[in-house]
Amino acid sequence: MAPRIQSRRVSSTLLPYLGPSLSTSIPSLPSLPSVFSTFSRSFSATAPSQSKLRREMFEWLDGPGSELKHHKPNRTNYVSQYRKMIGKEYRDLKQYPFPENPTFISQSILSLPLQNEIYKRVVEEKQTVREVSVTFGVDMRRIAAVVRLVELEKRQRSQGKPLALPYARAIHEMVPTTGIARNPDQQKMHESINDLPMHPLTGAQMFYPVPESRSFTRVDAGRVFSGAPAQEHKIAEKWSSPHHVAERVPKRPHLIELVGKGDNARQVLQPADARIPHPQLIALERDLAKYPDEPLLVEQRHQDRLRDQAEAEQKQREAAQARRERKITSVSPQESRFDYRIKEVAFTTQTTGRDGRAPWAPGRRYGVPSDDRKRGMRKVPTRVEA
Repeated sequence: MAPRIQSRRVSSTLLPYLGPSLSTSIPSLPSLPSVFSTFSRSFSATAPSQSKLRREMFEWLDGPGSELKHHKPNRTNYVSQYRKMIGKEYRDLKQYPFPENPTFISQSILSLPLQNEIYKRVVEEKQTVREVSVTFGVDMRRIAAVVRLVELEKRQRSQGKPLALPYARAIHEMVPTTGIARNPDQQKMHESINDLPMHPLTGAQMFYPVPESRSFTRVDAGRVFSGAPAQEHKIAEKWSSPHHVAERVPKRPHLIELVGKGDNARQVLQPADARIPHPQLIALERDLAKYPDEPLLVEQRHQDRLRDQAEAEQKQREAAQARRERKITSVSPQESRFDYRIKEVAFTTQTTGRDGRAPWAPGRRYGVPSDDRKRGMRKVPTRVEA
């Protein structure tokens, strides 16, 4: 191995920083061969040559990209809004943040006035969540979330807690929003409100022979997927039409037939007309086609359906609450600050499940260890309730 060569040369660019005493004390040595001088780093003030892509980037930043440096209120600030298409022509793409990914769309959010209007109609005007969802085209779950959010904001204001309102306003100005239309008939739909989730029973492929002379509807297909036996002719005639099923099932869900025994019991798969979040919209479209020249009658029939369904749901909630209260005995001792609620417990298969660990079993929260952290236990759900 060749010996290392100790070089005491000091670059001329470093001499001003060494001082006069140090620079004069270092003896000058004969220069090394040119082979070793190639390894010394060169310090140059000349600007490096730019590549084509780098030059085009700075041209774009000085040209169309200069409009993106500062935010403009009430509009998005996406790069794709000023994307160069053909020559010097630009296309307005407010919903596409990424120029190279046109399949990604920026979804709109609810504006602050629309959130307050939703809260006003649900809490103050006592309109149903279903009715408000249809009016503004917002999913019922989002309606409930907006009501909880606005209620929380009002509570924090009453308690004197600060809110991040400037941040919220800035975000609402930078992303697409859905506002309130002046004309209710021109209200923009925020999202799809009648999406139907895929039922696990419909994932299997089945071959079911049906005679040509027999009427086979979506109601019959649901019974086949559920493995339910054939109904009698008198009962089948009443439940053969999906339209009739959609009118009866939401008001009386106890009429849905069960298949299986014990913990394996499940409801017969209903047609899509009865499982969508807003089945009354199908009846509304039927009335519009049947009474095209009577808008007042159509609106009255629609409001009657909404009122009947709301009353039926309220009765179901009251009945469920009454059943829970009948099982609980309240005891209020004298001179005591506490009330005791006693519930009778029966340790049977129906109350605790086959393994004694059903979610509704007594003692689930007190003293019964969980199997989530045990080895060898099945933690992946094997059944989906839709």
